[in-house]
Amino acid sequence: MTKQAPPRSILDGSAGFLMGATYRKISQLFLQRLKPYDITPEQWLVLYCVHEHNGMIQKDIAAKSSKDKPTTTRILDMLESKGFVTKQPGLSDRRSFVVHATDKGKALIAATEAIERKAVEDATAGINAEEYELLIGLLHRIGDNIDRLNDKE
Repeated sequence: MTKQAPPRSILDGSAGFLMGATYRKISQLFLQRLKPYDITPEQWLVLYCVHEHNGMIQKDIAAKSSKDKPTTTRILDMLESKGFVTKQPGLSDRRSFVVHATDKGKALIAATEAIERKAVEDATAGINAEEYELLIGLLHRIGDNIDRLNDKE
């Protein structure tokens, strides 16, 4: 008599659950490696978006970082208090702010980009370049599908 594997949980086959669990694990790994820099992965992501597209308004930063506007505002306030960004009132809309990375913020990104890359490299160890590109493509397609569904609703 052969032994059967125990039934898989529905969560073991749920793309949403697995993506969320994997995100939390990678984020925790990155958080540990960022500790000496006094910044969280969420703050780092927003700062990176600001650094990459200097002079964006909060709404665009929220979209670029896939965060809602209140969360983005809270993170930007924290980054400003740490001296990583400056906010200036928008010219066309006084309720929006144009955000710029400070020299301190740029230096932090320069010092930590390799840490982010290494965390992802370590997390994806054993996955070859072709598999990694497939994974990235699939994640983009899933995200695009969700965007289309959200636009309809």
